[in-house]
Amino acid sequence: MTAAGSASRSFPSDFAALSAQETAAAVRSRALRAVDVVAAALERIGRLDPQLCAFVEVWGEEALRRAGEVDGRVAAGEELPLAGVPVGVKGRRGLRTAGPLLAAGCVAVGATAVPGPGTPWQTWGLGARGRTVNPWRADRTPGGSSAGAAAAVAAGLVPLATGSDGAGSVRIPAAWCGVLGLKVTNGRLPTADRTGLTAPGVLTRCASDAAAYWRVVSGEAPSPGGRAAPIAVWSPDLGFAGPDPDIVAVAHTAAVRLTESGALRLVRPSAPLRLEDPAPAWLALRSPGADPASADPASGHCIRAENDRRLAVLFAGTELLLTPTTPNPPHGHEGPGDRYSTALTWAFNLSGHPGVSIPAGFGADGCPVGLQLVAPHGREDLLLRTVEHIARIACVRI
Repeated sequence: MTAAGSASRSFPSDFAALSAQETAAAVRSRALRAVDVVAAALERIGRLDPQLCAFVEVWGEEALRRAGEVDGRVAAGEELPLAGVPVGVKGRRGLRTAGPLLAAGCVAVGATAVPGPGTPWQTWGLGARGRTVNPWRADRTPGGSSAGAAAAVAAGLVPLATGSDGAGSVRIPAAWCGVLGLKVTNGRLPTADRTGLTAPGVLTRCASDAAAYWRVVSGEAPSPGGRAAPIAVWSPDLGFAGPDPDIVAVAHTAAVRLTESGALRLVRPSAPLRLEDPAPAWLALRSPGADPASADPASGHCIRAENDRRLAVLFAGTELLLTPTTPNPPHGHEGPGDRYSTALTWAFNLSGHPGVSIPAGFGADGCPVGLQLVAPHGREDLLLRTVEHIARIACVRI
């Protein structure tokens, strides 16, 4: 029996445990076939998604056909960095932006759930069979708007899923589903958002998979690792957010643990970072007129300019800013109430800085808590190098 045949008989559990990098390496070496990997992913989706509702569409026949093409490309000697990796794409229009991933050998298996119509809040999702549930607690939302993407990755339906982040739409669901979520620097990759607030991103279970995504979509070669651990500053609230104390405690404990392990150097700033609440500025750009009291264009411009100035001062003396990813735990499917789950993320959609949410631990409700790392503009390499180092020294898959 061939190696590929032997492996294919053990799916889906073995394949679901593989990272994107592990899958691609096995397909490139022809130890596995892309068609078997994709068939396993489709089987797992068919079995688990009726309860999870992470997908709005599943493209079974097309995915298997594409997987066969990948196997043919590998057999012809083509070097595909993400050969045979099943990927979920955000929303029905997600294929439009997935071109570099497909060219690298990924196989799109379906469109992941996004918020449905009729509500202004985006931290939920609506799949083909109903509301998208958090894999850790079905009575809680996975976050959003990349809701299905995060749920699918956390549940092992796919190792990688695309997202987009206009106010925290990658980082929030990553935090609440216990996976890694990268938002790239605004403007570095194409986006259809005319406001400039939205940046593409990715959700993965492994730091190395996020790095592989970035290499493919950016075309950048891996940068050499720095010798010294990056200098980082901690802020529990950015000066305005009012996060829950238990969320802050979990995230801060994770930050301290990373310092003790040598992944970074947490230093005390000369003065706490105090940003202006970005809500008026974000609303002025994204939904002018929605709330005249808070969406005044002049006020929003001033807030944005002042926050940009304060962040420039901060990053002149440090390499990373650490915060909780969200101020609150996952809310129920009835909605978030009066709280902005975006309070700690959307400042960096306005400023354009890249950010990543990584798992920090669990709250009292049993749901994951995220730790957000923010870097200077264009420093995705620093973020990804740091989280890869964290994964290595902590012996965890992030």
